[in-house]
Order: sequence, then C-alpha cells, then structure tokens
Amino acid sequence: MDTFDGVIEFVAVAESQGFSAAAKQLGCSTSHVSRQVARLEERLGSALLARTTRLVSLTQAGAVYYQRCKELVVGLQQANEQVGQQQYELSGTLRVSCAGIFAEQYVAPALMAFALQHPDLQIDIDFNSRMVNFVEDGIDFAIRYGRLEDSGLVARKLAGRQMMAVASTEYLDQFGRPNHPQDLKSHSCIVANNDNWIFDMEGVEESIRVNGRWRSNNAHTVVNACEKGLGIAYMPKSSFNRSLDSQLLEPVLEPYWGHGASSWIVYQNRRFLPIRARMAIDYLMDHFSSWQE
Repeated sequence: MDTFDGVIEFVAVAESQGFSAAAKQLGCSTSHVSRQVARLEERLGSALLARTTRLVSLTQAGAVYYQRCKELVVGLQQANEQVGQQQYELSGTLRVSCAGIFAEQYVAPALMAFALQHPDLQIDIDFNSRMVNFVEDGIDFAIRYGRLEDSGLVARKLAGRQMMAVASTEYLDQFGRPNHPQDLKSHSCIVANNDNWIFDMEGVEESIRVNGRWRSNNAHTVVNACEKGLGIAYMPKSSFNRSLDSQLLEPVLEPYWGHGASSWIVYQNRRFLPIRARMAIDYLMDHFSSWQE
C-alpha cells in the first residue's frame, strides 16, 4: 500500500473542516475521502480527526501530522506543476466571478487570450459582485476591487488602481475648472459608491464630502453621466480610458489624485485548485504585472 494514500485527502479535510467540502475541492466523492482518511488513521494507529455531526476538527496527533503533511503536499504539487505545465492540455470549465469596468475591459480580454492558447478549455465568467461560496457555487477564483475583509481566503494583488477626476469639456466650460479638491463643494459631482472622495494633499490623505445630481453604483452609468455633462466623476483611471481616448472627458485636479484601492484575485486555496485555474491565475498575474506597483 502506498505510504501517501489518504494524505492528500486528510490535508483537504483539515483545511476545509469537512469531508463534503474536501470532496468538492478534490473532485471526488465524500465516501472516497472518508474511506481514504480512515485507512490512513488505521495504518498510523492514531485518530487524526475528531468527528461530530456538525464539525470536523484535528486531534492533537492530527495537528502535528497536518503540519508535516501540508509541506509535503505543497512540494509535490509544485513539482508536478513545474514538470507538467508546458505539456498539459487544459480542458474542462474555468469559472470566474468578477464585476466592474476593469474586469470587463481588461480581465475578460486577458482571459480570452488565455482561452485562445487552450482550445479545449471553456471559460464561464459571472459578472456579479455578490459574495460567493467558492465550493458551493463552483467558482475557481474571483476578481474583487477595494479593501477586502479578513475572510480566510487567499488574496493576491492583481492591479493598483490610480484614481482620476474627470468631467466633460461642456460641463467645465459652463461651471469652471476646479483648482483644488475643496472647490468640489461648489460643483455637481457624480457619486459612485462613496460620496467621501480621498485626495492626496502633499502626501497626506484628505477626505472631501461631495454631492451632486447623479448617483449610481454602476461604473458604466457614472462614466456615461459624466460624458453627458452631469458633473465631475472620480474613479480609478482605467474606468475612463476609452472616454479619454475619444476626448469625451478631460482630467481635472491631477496633482491631487489619490492612489485608490486595488483589484485582487481571490480564491480559497491554491493547493486544491484545478491546474486550469492555477495556470489562469498565473497568466493574469503575469499579464498585469506592470499594474501591481
């Protein structure tokens, strides 16, 4: 019998705290995971997991064994990836959750390029900003923007998002160009998710409370309202790239733009991701490497 039989299943159960969740991560049945772990415990002559009807936890022996085994599993996975990535033909379905202009204009095209490199791969993108349960919803990874809560998930910075204030030339010709963020108090501002705008005042962040005639939590709508002359908008620079290229909007208050939040790749645990997801994440990290400062 292979010395490593049951080890991967045991590590999966320890990290997901459940046999069913571990089975979903590994792509096998719950009974298989339970059987493999039971056989491992029998070979070792020690209980590794304490099972109740509602919770699975590590025993004292299990905690020690887990610390040793997780290093072995990571090492084995990395070795397999190094050998197999160049020759592995990706297949199956990659499921990604994301939302916003950045995802639509930049992440989706990058994943299209990734798909073209792997003809047998299917990609399913759910444009929705709701909280997802990675196991139950079958999501491999998500693209999220802003400050993330401490959820126990893995989060890797995909792109820094420089802020930018813009308005249409028609609006600025009619109402004047602001020279300082304080001037925004006398302007109509288009509010996205927050009416407290953070500006960089000689290295010090300062919040300016703004208001205006248009408010929306949809970035496309904010950009369109700005193009129509409804006021000044302040969002990540990448949101306005197309409008700036078309000269529909012009920047204002450039010396005071803040750094803003970042976009992140979020996933449950790289160790239990299918190789198609791991390779897609690595591809995106490399693709956006110049955005990650």
